[in-house]
Amino acid sequence: MYNFQFYMPTKVLFGAGQLNNLHLEQMPGKKALIVTSNGQSTKKYGYLAAVEQELEQAGVAHVLFDEIRPNPTRDNVMDASRKARENGCDFVVALGGGSVMDAGKCIALMMVNDGDLWDYAFSAKGGHKPFGHPGAPIVAITTSAGTGSEVDMFSVISNDELEEKTGVFDISMFPTISVVDSDLMMSVPPKFTAYQGMDAFFHAAESVINTKEHPMGEMFALKAIELIAQNLPVAYKDGSNKEARANMALANSLAGFYMLCTSQHTMEHVMGSYHSDLAHGAGLIMISHEYFDFFAERKAAEEPMKKMARAMGVKNPESGKDFIKALDALIEAVGCKDLKMSDAGITREEIGKWPKHIREVLGGDITADPLPLSDEDYLGIYERSFR
Repeated sequence: MYNFQFYMPTKVLFGAGQLNNLHLEQMPGKKALIVTSNGQSTKKYGYLAAVEQELEQAGVAHVLFDEIRPNPTRDNVMDASRKARENGCDFVVALGGGSVMDAGKCIALMMVNDGDLWDYAFSAKGGHKPFGHPGAPIVAITTSAGTGSEVDMFSVISNDELEEKTGVFDISMFPTISVVDSDLMMSVPPKFTAYQGMDAFFHAAESVINTKEHPMGEMFALKAIELIAQNLPVAYKDGSNKEARANMALANSLAGFYMLCTSQHTMEHVMGSYHSDLAHGAGLIMISHEYFDFFAERKAAEEPMKKMARAMGVKNPESGKDFIKALDALIEAVGCKDLKMSDAGITREEIGKWPKHIREVLGGDITADPLPLSDEDYLGIYERSFR
């Protein structure tokens, strides 16, 4: 018999144009800190102005913090939480992709908790303290289809000084309201459409091979894989395709509803700890063939991989290798076949020090892989992935 818990307290407004209905919802506070990235897209395409208008229609005052990095940092969180307290903000509106939503969740925690974020981090150099107070409420408005952060309680934050990139989570980090409006995703460039979409794919694929998987999680994950296989190549080639964008938005949230990541995500978090400019999805793609093929070669996840292959359109798959072929074809279809670690500034020499950190950095559950991996196994996957 299966034993699992499913808790989903977030109200999701899903569909094209749903941002226009935000003002009709009961806002969780009177003054919001709007959190966005340090880029220009939310301003350029009018998303920020639209959110400000929705808040004003709802009678909510707001202050802007627009300094979140692509790999959000502990400094981002502390600077923003300080600004929130100084301006009397009582909730967070996170407008952006996964980085912004992840940072927004931690900002909401540090608005109401003392000390430094790393006092509470579960990483090797973190303080491991429990949060004294639940975080302030969060409204998440996603502008990308990748992380699923709009429907979960997890975040990933980097500490440049300590060279750590780790997960931070608390039950209070579930957003109160999430807006998943595919109209806000139409402007994502092809490269990042691919990176973000493949991140969502790996959330789902890691969930399916996870030894702690169960029917609820598998249901969400296999549907997400099916939608991504069908729609990501379309959205990559034609970002104006509304149906493909909407289906990718759905796949992203489905994968986030019950995300059970394995050590592939932890391996990438180690990579990102040393290379803060490495896009998370790109890092996952770089190691994905060798990671999944490690288990396919050893026939360690045959049935889960055949299920994923069928979801990707393979008729009558015979082994896990059919999934590997479908994965490689999907990566090629979204222009990522030639991604190289060396192009991201990674050297072959530095890879040797990565495996020991996999047991120190939080990303996925390294005990849930189809087979237990040794440091030598991790090193082999990294080295075979290096180009």
